[in-house]
Amino acid sequence: MMAQNRYSLDFEKPILELERKIEELKGLTSKEGLDFEEEINRLQQRLKKLEKETFANLTPWQTVQLARHPNRPKSLTLAKLIFDDFILLHGDRLYSDDQAIVGGFARMGEERLLFIGHQKGESIKENLVRNFGMAHPEGYRKAKRLMNLAEKFSRPVVTFIDTPGAYPGIEAEERGQAEAIAANLEYMSQLKVPIVVIIIGEGGSGGALGIGVGDRTLMLENAIYSVISPEGCAAILWKDQAKMEEAAKALRITSQDLLDLKIIDGTIPEPMGGAHRDAEQTALNIKQAVTKHLRELKDLTPAELIQKRYKKYRGIGKFKRG
Repeated sequence: MMAQNRYSLDFEKPILELERKIEELKGLTSKEGLDFEEEINRLQQRLKKLEKETFANLTPWQTVQLARHPNRPKSLTLAKLIFDDFILLHGDRLYSDDQAIVGGFARMGEERLLFIGHQKGESIKENLVRNFGMAHPEGYRKAKRLMNLAEKFSRPVVTFIDTPGAYPGIEAEERGQAEAIAANLEYMSQLKVPIVVIIIGEGGSGGALGIGVGDRTLMLENAIYSVISPEGCAAILWKDQAKMEEAAKALRITSQDLLDLKIIDGTIPEPMGGAHRDAEQTALNIKQAVTKHLRELKDLTPAELIQKRYKKYRGIGKFKRG
């Protein structure tokens, strides 16, 4: 399924050009009654081959570009497709309602849960309101308040991560950005209900971790998860942002890299061409993964959940001395 907005990355352009040719020939067949079936079939076979070759051999930097694609489905878009009912809750009861983090009670079939996610904008105007998905301290405090409700009503928590990082402005620091994130890390580590974390786009630094401690951490196939952006890494290590492709490779931020390193617990497949090509199929894949992991986690007692969560994070970063 092609996105309605034809924004395309450089490596997507040959694919989109073939799709346009196929659509033009189908239009001529329909309007003029001409027979282009053989040519259409030939181009469709060529398209499938090109898609397979392109997306089976993505570089880490190309994966970064897909994770940031403007048309990639956002948290609220996926939530509306996944959940049968969804009630947004607002505010941290201390300062304000941060629009970069959304959440509320949801129902997915017979499963009742609490959902929290970073929310980027669908347009320039909305991105300004959402602060490009970069939350302030009040966003993380809102998330903590919602997680407290989840524990009170024994609802599992599902979080969607999609942020370049927590907002680094002086006003965020004045209101306690580091403390708010640290408090969430501590709180989530001890939460007595199952937590499933899914990185759906960008998983950037402490901004991701603020809602990212869970019993299961999953990533969409073309999402990224990193302590720093490739641009930031290149600027620090090489003093040159042009080295961002090299930095993306060195950081090992793709889903397969992180699965190999045992930082995450699993990946979720995306439609051919990326999540932005078919939001409905992406949502279905996420729904199936969430259902599977919640079913497994619901058999554990609160004490078992906390103990296994502790062991999971203690096991990250094992190394051997040479």
